[in-house]
Amino acid sequence: MEIFSNIYKGRRVLVTGHTGFKGSWLSLWLLQLGAKVAGFSVDVHGSPSNFVLLGLEDRMRHYQGDIRDQARLTGVIDEFRPEIVFHLAAQALVRRSYADPVTTFETNTMGMVNLLECVRSRPWIEVTVLITSDKAYRNDEWCWGYRESDALGGHDPYSGSKSCAELVAHSYFYSFIRHTPTRIATTRAGNVIGGGDWADDRIVPDCIRAWSNDKKVDVRSPRATRPWQHVLEPLSGYLLLGAELWQKSDGLNGEAFNFGPDAHVNQSVAELLDAMAARWPGVGWQVPKGSEQGGHEALLLKLSCDKVLFLLNWRAVLQFHETVELTVDWYRTWYEDEQDIYDYTASQIERYCQLAQARKLVWIQP
Repeated sequence: MEIFSNIYKGRRVLVTGHTGFKGSWLSLWLLQLGAKVAGFSVDVHGSPSNFVLLGLEDRMRHYQGDIRDQARLTGVIDEFRPEIVFHLAAQALVRRSYADPVTTFETNTMGMVNLLECVRSRPWIEVTVLITSDKAYRNDEWCWGYRESDALGGHDPYSGSKSCAELVAHSYFYSFIRHTPTRIATTRAGNVIGGGDWADDRIVPDCIRAWSNDKKVDVRSPRATRPWQHVLEPLSGYLLLGAELWQKSDGLNGEAFNFGPDAHVNQSVAELLDAMAARWPGVGWQVPKGSEQGGHEALLLKLSCDKVLFLLNWRAVLQFHETVELTVDWYRTWYEDEQDIYDYTASQIERYCQLAQARKLVWIQP
């Protein structure tokens, strides 16, 4: 099959934040596409770690460094000389941003500054895809999807830092990058789930940790709705966007793009938990006393993906039940079968691509 027009085969690709949940999945997929992959990340978070479980340190070039350290980042970029960059390095947890707002803003906002300072003076970096978040939008709790032209903002430090990162990218593009050979774009994705996420204070890992010990999981906001999507969905969008930027497709350079599921996929936390529990019998969830404490958290959040459909002809592959199936089955495989999780994870990417081909997605051809 021809995937993403075979753009990534043999290319030097740098992934910042490669040891994280999305970064490790993206690195694995790039390796399968034949790319020469390097990663830049401050450390390996937690144990277990998807990056460690997949053995990625032995499969790609692994650079350790803090995105806030411009000198270190510059040295890595000049040594590896990437042709394509995917920027995912971030402090990605809302509740942690309340505990440590300074690090959150430094990492997410000044990290974007440091990366773009490197990019703007290196024309051999041909494409840069900058990943921010759907939390960058000023959330007014309305019932329709946010468009890329809607106002940015954020009640919490995490959301505020991501909206600042978007403004930084916009400013750098128009001030320094617009008339250079380098092409950039920013991306905003909804809530991502999938196997290999072990972060604290995220609903799926919290469930898996509790359920694997036959305990109920505590849930803060069961009525909150999110555009749940499997991790491979936005990654396919990032990869397609990078490929189209490489081919200098019109209307993409300097733009922002939402990647999310179909409009009807916007289930509540409770609906997600019930669907997961159906594939992990004998468990449940509860709302503990005091769950209203811990800072502001949006109840309603939805994205409009009309722009990527129009300009990239991108749409999500999976239905909600397939997203839940892939996610829960990954964790059950890890806990019960103890098989080589690298092979199983690679097989999930293969299955995703097969479904994309069967559903005639533009980025994959026979």
